[in-house]
Amino acid sequence: MTQIVPSETLSLLTRLSQKPGVQSTLVLERETGAIVHTSGFASSNAAANPNATLPPSTTDNTPVGGGIANTSGGRKESGIKSAEDVARMVYGFIQSAGTLVRELEEEDEVKLLRLRTRKNELVVVPDTRFMIVVIHDTPPAA
Repeated sequence: MTQIVPSETLSLLTRLSQKPGVQSTLVLERETGAIVHTSGFASSNAAANPNATLPPSTTDNTPVGGGIANTSGGRKESGIKSAEDVARMVYGFIQSAGTLVRELEEEDEVKLLRLRTRKNELVVVPDTRFMIVVIHDTPPAA
């Protein structure tokens, strides 16, 4: 059963999704990895997220995805996979990271994961009920 995200959280995610460089956001159920809300992704399954209410993060409302580069506000965005693919990969990554942390220290847990690649940075904040995932452009090297 899909949980409803409180309106304060939706407000926060809406503001976050409109920050410069933010390409996509996801809210996943912690237990199953099911998508609760998303923005900025092209979905391969229209029924996968019937409750999505967040606006797309691109200025021309073109979703990021499918391996096709989009241009938004003069900025070239990389081709991120569909929301379902990213949700599945992030869920597996969080499960693996949780196993690592528990093996290091029995009473510990993952609070924040930040993964930076050449093109993107993923920030994952797991909570007791949900996981928030933000994908944004990697800032240029200083």
